[in-house]
Amino acid sequence: MKHAFPQVGARQIVGLFGGSFDPPHRGHVHVTLEAMKAFGLDRVWWLVSPGNPLKERGPAPMAKRMVAARAMMWHPRVDVTDIEARLGTRATAETLRRLQALYPQVRFVWLMGADNLAQFHHWQDWRYIMESVPVGVVARPGERISARMSPAARIYRKWRLDGQARHLLGQAQAPSWCFVNAPMIDLSSSGLRANGEWIAKGAS
Repeated sequence: MKHAFPQVGARQIVGLFGGSFDPPHRGHVHVTLEAMKAFGLDRVWWLVSPGNPLKERGPAPMAKRMVAARAMMWHPRVDVTDIEARLGTRATAETLRRLQALYPQVRFVWLMGADNLAQFHHWQDWRYIMESVPVGVVARPGERISARMSPAARIYRKWRLDGQARHLLGQAQAPSWCFVNAPMIDLSSSGLRANGEWIAKGAS
């Protein structure tokens, strides 16, 4: 199975950016590039999810989201993948377990926008995620305070890496996380869907 997955060198630091990407947009690209720069990542993998367990309605078809994501994200060190569909996983913790077994020499960093940190404690096995890989968080519009005051941020506050040392996150031992401020793009997938832009582009 591994031959169908991205190729990566041993001891490289790979950021994992998961989501439904329904639809992908410039905000996703922005978070990816800011995280790559801030956290000293060698590569980033987009994990286009078959479905978000926290959402009642399913996303647009996987194939259409993959096509749209690959058209949106052009960078030589970023891979847009359907790894979760290939593995048959839905929960992030399960995906991490499988990837760590497949790539034992790779250092993974979980990436998220601040909006996800704000509700991270609702994720399945979220403590396992925090305690198995470093977590990099990039500011999102309107979410700085709620993210910093979230249960996850409070519980793991003593393991928060200072922003000045953010480039060391990939080398840090879990639990370890870092929140970085960055210029923000006020876009969201839910907003695009609400405005009908995803449907208008034939990707629904």
